[in-house]
Amino acid sequence: MLPNDTLTTEEVARLLKVSKLTVYDLIKKGELPSYRVGRQIRVEREALQAYKNQSNSVQDDFEQNINKNKKTRSVIISGQDNCLDILAKQLEKQSKTFHPLRSYIGSLDGLIAMYQGKADIVSTHLFDGDTSTYNIPYVRKVLVCKSFLIIHLLKRKAGFFVAKGNPKNITAWKNLKEPSLQFINREAGAGARILLDEQLRLNHLDRSKINGYYNELTSHMDVVSAIASGKADVGIGTSHAAKMANIDFIPMVEESYDLVILKTEENKTLIQTVLQVTQNNDFKKALHSLNYNTENTGKILYEQ
Repeated sequence: MLPNDTLTTEEVARLLKVSKLTVYDLIKKGELPSYRVGRQIRVEREALQAYKNQSNSVQDDFEQNINKNKKTRSVIISGQDNCLDILAKQLEKQSKTFHPLRSYIGSLDGLIAMYQGKADIVSTHLFDGDTSTYNIPYVRKVLVCKSFLIIHLLKRKAGFFVAKGNPKNITAWKNLKEPSLQFINREAGAGARILLDEQLRLNHLDRSKINGYYNELTSHMDVVSAIASGKADVGIGTSHAAKMANIDFIPMVEESYDLVILKTEENKTLIQTVLQVTQNNDFKKALHSLNYNTENTGKILYEQ
C-alpha cells in the first residue's frame, strides 16, 4: 500500500479529472514534480496541491483579463479609403477603450447600417446635385429622427479612371454616352455611383445609353484594375486609387469626405476621441502625405 503522502499517476488523473496522458504531459513539461519508484511514477500530495493552486491563480488572471476586455468597446468604421486605416490606428492609440474594426461598404449602405445600429463611424462622400453640396442632405434623410454629428475628414479629387495617355480622349460627362466606350460602374449606394447618377441627371444623359452602366464592381481598386487590364475604358473614382494602379486620372470634382457619428450618451467619449485624433497635426500630416486637402480636417460641419 502506498504512503498517504504520495499518489500514482492514476490517482492524480482521477483527482484532476483528466486522462493519464494529460498527467504524463504535465510531468514531462515539468509543471507537476514527480519521482520514480522502480518503474512507477509518483507525485507528492503537496506537489499536486501546489500545482492546483497555481492553476487557480492562472484562471483568476484569465478571468480578470476577460473582464478587463469587456470594458473595451469595438467600434465599426465603414468606408474604403486608406485614410480610415490611419484613423483606426490613431483612434486605438489615443484611447485603449476602443477597438476599431473596419467595414468596407459604400457610403449610403454605411448610413443605413448606422441607422440599424450596425456601424459607429460612417465615412461618406455623397454628392447632391440639387444643392451642389456633399453628405448633409443624405445624412439628414437617412438618419431621420436621430441626433448626429458630421466631422470633416478631407477633400479629394474624384473623376474618370482612364488608360495611360487617355486614348479615348475622355474629358467630360457627356463623353460617357459614346457607343465605342466601355464603361465600368460601382455598386448602388457607393459614393462614386451616386456622383455619376447625379451628373447624368444634371447633364440630361440617359443611363441606358451608356455602354457598361450595369456592369458593377465593389471597390475603387476593382475598377482601376479593370481599366489597367483593358477590360474597360473608363470608370469613376478617386485620384489616389488611379496612382496605385498606374493609370491616368481626369479630375472632375473635389469631393468632401466626412465622418458621421450618432450623438448618444454611449458615444460621448467616442466623439471626443475622434475630434482629438482628426484635429491632431500628426494625423493631418499623414493625410496630407496622401495628397489630400486637410485644410478643415476635424471641423464639425453639421450637428442635429
